[in-house]
Amino acid sequence: MSKATIKDVARVAEVSLKTVSRVINNEPTVKEATRKKVLEAIEELRYQPDMSARNLRGNKSYAVGLVYDNPNPYYVVDVQEGVLQACRELGYSLQIHPCDAETGDIVEELSDLVRNSRLAGLVIAPPISEDDRVTDALYERGIHFVRIVSASSAPAGASPCVYVNDRAAAFAVADHLINKGHSNIAFLLGEEEHHSSGERFKGYRKALEEHGVPVRDDMVLEGSYSFDSGFQRATALLSGDTRPTAIFGCNDEIAAGALAAAKSLGLNVPGDVAIAGFENSPFSKQAQPPLTTAAQSIGDIAKQAMMLLVSELRPQAMTDGNNDRKSEFIPELIARASTDAEAR
Repeated sequence: MSKATIKDVARVAEVSLKTVSRVINNEPTVKEATRKKVLEAIEELRYQPDMSARNLRGNKSYAVGLVYDNPNPYYVVDVQEGVLQACRELGYSLQIHPCDAETGDIVEELSDLVRNSRLAGLVIAPPISEDDRVTDALYERGIHFVRIVSASSAPAGASPCVYVNDRAAAFAVADHLINKGHSNIAFLLGEEEHHSSGERFKGYRKALEEHGVPVRDDMVLEGSYSFDSGFQRATALLSGDTRPTAIFGCNDEIAAGALAAAKSLGLNVPGDVAIAGFENSPFSKQAQPPLTTAAQSIGDIAKQAMMLLVSELRPQAMTDGNNDRKSEFIPELIARASTDAEAR
């Protein structure tokens, strides 16, 4: 079967080529009924605009980059899918750029990426997005970007961003554990360069303080966002003389490691020790027992970041009238059997 063309779309939708082009470019002057007809024709024909040719025809670029330095495959896949969904809706192509922020000059690397690939802008994920040295330099060079960051309030600065209120969600998780009768709650941190680690710890600490529960230094352990790190730290805690009655892992991988450690020591979860995580990754549901967690829709967060980027690049293309430059997401507590024997 031959590949559908813009002429085929115009024929099926019974509109002009110019109208199809306006719909693809998300121009607000198109009537909603006409836009719907064209989009249905695009879907029926599985038409895909030639982005490279489109970029070469004019001064505007219709390609963006997604930049990340994150080893968590669940996070990476969800971020990619969220940005890609928005790109398809808005008529942009996407270039994926994994990188190591600690190697070489990341500012020069990203500047070269934008210039050599003719990108209109960047969606930048943590922890690169939370490095002011990088984002300030990109802003000074006139590069359009949207950051995804962990913060309890809208960050300062001119660049648009999506901020995830991890602090409020972590408070809810710790509050849940306290309401289940726990007063000796351990907290297992992630890497320091991820703001989410510090923000989640602040939420945990605030919940304990509001309930009059002491924050014990020996129950707060540094480490990494990994299963092995969670296993090792939980094993040390649960083998000690004053083991915690609950463990709050800074993400679901850490919590899953803690769950494995408890089982390896012959402990019952949640009878002997309750365990909670964060992020609602797929294996949090599949664990036995399933993990209590804070659900954050990474795909929705990433999609919103792309929407903010396009509103920065082409405000006339956004038809919902929403010109907000900062967007907040608050992960929601999901109580499961790892902290509550009656939960499912």
